Amino acid sequence: MSTKEKTSEEVLLQEEVLTQNEIVLHNDDVNTFDHVINTLIYACDHTAEQAEQCAMLVHYKGKCTVKTGLYDDLKPRCTMLLEAGLSAEII
Repeated sequence: MSTKEKTSEEVLLQEEVLTQNEIVLHNDDVNTFDHVINTLIYACDHTAEQAEQCAMLVHYKGKCTVKTGLYDDLKPRCTMLLEAGLSAEII
């Protein structure tokens, strides 16, 4: 691989990382663990274990990134979280 090819590849990887957004889920005093877990499984395609870990992080840390990706993929997922009564945002 030439230096030019390697540099081009590194730039493409950096650009891909920069275009990633995150859905951040925030803690609240309203929703149960089960509701949060089930909603993450449904809206973010989490496994039960992933969803449970995220719910625990949100509870103890106040917030947690629950999904990363392109904005167009995250927008409908975030909407599902909001419609389920959770507090989430895309950053």
